[in-house]
Amino acid sequence: MTEYVNQLSGDTPLIGAPPVGTDITVWSLDTTLAAVGGLRVEEALPILDAAERERAGRLVRAGDRQRYLASHVGLRVLLGGYLGLAPEKVALTREDCPCCGAPHGRPAVVGGGVHFSLSHSGDLAYFAFAAAAVGVDVEAVPTPAAVADVVGSLNPAESAELTALPEEQRRVALARVWSRKEAYLKATGAGLALGLTEPYVGAGPAPAVVPGWVLLDLAAPVGYAAAVALRG
Repeated sequence: MTEYVNQLSGDTPLIGAPPVGTDITVWSLDTTLAAVGGLRVEEALPILDAAERERAGRLVRAGDRQRYLASHVGLRVLLGGYLGLAPEKVALTREDCPCCGAPHGRPAVVGGGVHFSLSHSGDLAYFAFAAAAVGVDVEAVPTPAAVADVVGSLNPAESAELTALPEEQRRVALARVWSRKEAYLKATGAGLALGLTEPYVGAGPAPAVVPGWVLLDLAAPVGYAAAVALRG
């Protein structure tokens, strides 16, 4: 496994076979691009399913709509490449929630074939693909006010590690903590339903060991942190 992140551009990507074993493949995308994977974002609606079109239609601001459409076109281009399907032929569903059993858990491909996760923050999207449950998260470095709001909700050890740092380092470290924790919670399908206390992922330069999972920090542009979690 590697921390390397492939970059998805406006051109049709060379994708290859889906990951196997404990391999993880991660892609990043600038969601301001006019075209993604050879497809124009402004012409994207026919590529998406009804749920995606409904979500896009509820986005009032043009920038939000652009980022949503670009990231979902990118997801479909990549899934289609791994599965040997046209982007619009990829059928998506939701797994059952591990907390309540309702069908709002991890997004999944109907019929399986590859596990995936999508995250976006600012003008950046990350996609992760694996043969087992996987979660990815990218986070912009938060403001001091956001740090103050969140730090008390984390694992007590993480809160102590963060408050011991100078303010500027604290902001960067919180982005690391949040991306690690969110990647894990997305991989489990629980999301934020059970809060932010567990698992302990650490605020240091390397993530803590989470039993039963592989947790890795990913390369990210200045001003961002990213991480991926894989069951196994």
